[in-house]
Amino acid sequence: MAQLTCRNLTLGYDGKIVRENLNFEVNEGDYLCIIGENGSGKSTLMKTILGLKSPMSGTITYGDGLKEKEIGYLPQQTTIQKDFPASVYEIVLSGCLSKIGTKPFYSKKDKDMADYQINRLGLSALKKRCYRELSGGQQQRVLLARALCATEKMILLDEPVSGLDPKVADDMYNLIETLNKENGTTVIMISHDIKSALNYATHILHIGDDIFFGTKEEYLESKFANVFAGKDGEE
Repeated sequence: MAQLTCRNLTLGYDGKIVRENLNFEVNEGDYLCIIGENGSGKSTLMKTILGLKSPMSGTITYGDGLKEKEIGYLPQQTTIQKDFPASVYEIVLSGCLSKIGTKPFYSKKDKDMADYQINRLGLSALKKRCYRELSGGQQQRVLLARALCATEKMILLDEPVSGLDPKVADDMYNLIETLNKENGTTVIMISHDIKSALNYATHILHIGDDIFFGTKEEYLESKFANVFAGKDGEE
């Protein structure tokens, strides 16, 4: 059974339909890139998968041992969030919030998990630093560590390299690929950087006037690739 299945999904907000008839599924270990024009409903889809929004119609089913609360999330940052006055450790540890339930404090297991993810993502030297003092790339690593504290089964990433210089963006892509290939973490990522996304994705969901869902290889043979992926020399 797939970890995530969306059937006949209609997305929207305030009674306005943004996207209709979305059908796709994600299996354990997949790396799905969601691409498409601005305003096509990509971020709305991600928030609906996370349970932050309700679908207007259709169903989202979680399976293969995955629960809705076992999905890590790295959102796009606002200016206010980038200036958040907390330490790296506090930010990462907050990823365990969904696990503590009614408990008033984080457990030793939660704190050990935060330390593990901080070390794993090369943030040990920054553990006590204030988040707002970090570079954009360092902040994204902190948010990824936070997402992994929630779960390592599936992570959702909304434009994780937005605003990063090419070298730092490549480092982030490589880190996400390592989590996917070596750890088996399922990745669902929104990206405007189609060519880079195609270097890493196993599957593509293209949302626009027409909708495509399939493997990367199928996408590259489709009509979408000619226009959006620069196939046959187009940019």
